[in-house]
Amino acid sequence: MNRTKQRTKYIVSDLFSALLSWILFFLFRKISIENGDFDDINQVFSDRNLYIGMFFVPLFWLFLYYTQGSYKDVYRKSRLRELSQTFWITLTGIVIIFFVILLDDYVGTYKNYYISFLILLVTHFILTYLPRLIITSSTVHKIHKREIGFPTLIIGNKQRALNIYNELQKQEIYSGNLLIGYIYPCQNNNESVFDTSIPCLGNLEHLKEIIKTYKIEELIIALECEDDRKLYKIIASLEGISNLQIKMPADRKDILLGRVKMTAIFHTPLVLISQNLMPQWQVMLKRLADIVFSLLAMIILLPVYLITAIIVWSTSKGPVFYKQERIGYKGKPFYMHKFRSMYLDAEKEVPMLSNDNDSRITPFGKFMRKIRLDEIPQFYNVFRGTMSLVGPRPERKYFIDQIVLQAPEYRLLHNIKPGITSWGQVKFGYAENVDEMVERLQYDLLYLENMSLITDIKIMLYTFIIVFQGRGK
Repeated sequence: MNRTKQRTKYIVSDLFSALLSWILFFLFRKISIENGDFDDINQVFSDRNLYIGMFFVPLFWLFLYYTQGSYKDVYRKSRLRELSQTFWITLTGIVIIFFVILLDDYVGTYKNYYISFLILLVTHFILTYLPRLIITSSTVHKIHKREIGFPTLIIGNKQRALNIYNELQKQEIYSGNLLIGYIYPCQNNNESVFDTSIPCLGNLEHLKEIIKTYKIEELIIALECEDDRKLYKIIASLEGISNLQIKMPADRKDILLGRVKMTAIFHTPLVLISQNLMPQWQVMLKRLADIVFSLLAMIILLPVYLITAIIVWSTSKGPVFYKQERIGYKGKPFYMHKFRSMYLDAEKEVPMLSNDNDSRITPFGKFMRKIRLDEIPQFYNVFRGTMSLVGPRPERKYFIDQIVLQAPEYRLLHNIKPGITSWGQVKFGYAENVDEMVERLQYDLLYLENMSLITDIKIMLYTFIIVFQGRGK
């Protein structure tokens, strides 16, 4: 499957549709609303506003579609979902265009505004959705005819896995799952209910290599009840793998709790474990907020930086700033910056966590930690993009290796950027040992499941309250 070619079809279609709808709308405005006639057609095409719009308006629409994720997962589009998404994006875009470009136009009555709005809305929607419908229908038709398929791997070797396999094989309408094979969830259990119709590709130890070798796009975790404890470990082991859909068979509890979202009438009911934690437009706004807020913070807090640096330098020997390697997004190491709050060479050998009565911390360091003052150099990390304003606190590899022995689901936190503050920091504070790190983990996982701009704003507000009240732990 050529995703670049498929994505290009949608982009070219949207560009042409936006261009054509703008030209038709411009003609309508000039000839109908502004009381012109077809004798004035040369004046219409000599108007520079037409050509300015022909350049900027299609680019605006492409940007809007991109922020809504219209060009992601181009082979798994639903025609009904495409209809709804196209309508709401069109409505949003038309409102923006009218307020930014057309509101100052001279018209005889406000009725003309309403007519113009409706004409542009209908024209743009029809011209955009019809080509999309054709492209999507063609793709769906190819999937149903088994000309296109998504390489799929099943984790499981018992009855539940066999049931899923049989259901996928006897589907009335093909869902696109091209079954490559299955793997054992345990090393010491090589018994299988499968016959030779589907090959065994190994066990969990080789999961990442198998996914890479066979270019797996969908992973179905079909574990028995006694193996459910391995679920977190499996998902956590997929750290760093993108464009992989992870699914599980739906049971009655999942259906009752509303976790199963129907995408097609005849497909096997599966629960999709989403890796898209936030909509694309929120991801972009979150990064924009990180850049703007961190830049403003570094400028506004410049006097605080200088005063703090002078006090740190004058009250204890050593550098003003302290950098330490932490593990960040996708498990990649980076250097996190802080004001030095400990005595020089306080940690020469085995890494240690600090506590309330830590003799390594300077008197001023205790004050800084209480109001999070030592953390403000991390706005530089946020500006660079290695951290975010809100996200789980990054840890050192030494401690991560200990945490995952107790809670392998910790690695799920590497699916997002670490942050200056987090739900765990607000609710729990600094951890003094690995057990407390594991205890704090539940709050960070809760954030992972509820990521949104609103949640980030709430966490930042509570962080400010803690800082001003000096309640930092």
